[in-house]
Amino acid sequence: QVQLVESGGGSVQTGGSLTLSCAASGFTISASCMGWFRQAPGGEREGVGNIDSDGTTTYTDSVKGRFTISRDNAQNTLYLQMNNLEPEDTATYYCARFTDRCADPRSGMDAWGQGTLVTVSS
Repeated sequence: QVQLVESGGGSVQTGGSLTLSCAASGFTISASCMGWFRQAPGGEREGVGNIDSDGTTTYTDSVKGRFTISRDNAQNTLYLQMNNLEPEDTATYYCARFTDRCADPRSGMDAWGQGTLVTVSS
């Protein structure tokens, strides 16, 4: 059974850092495109970034240079390191598995975690 469980959310002040984890089971994350998404209160879910099976990472412009996606293959866990956090980063963060390679336009998400809340105060 495919399962994704996020953890690591919390409250920080502007400029702080957090690392989110996404523990996967039922499949191997290194063989998949994995992504991080977020949804701000009252907003729509948006993509934060992803990491492909070959390790290639991409990020949305608003987090470039501040967020880093990585994975631990032995632990089958995906990470999102978030530095220099801003109030605009306040959101529930989700990890997801894509059905194909990250760059494939046909690729969609077929598994989601339950989300973890990040709150950044000014």
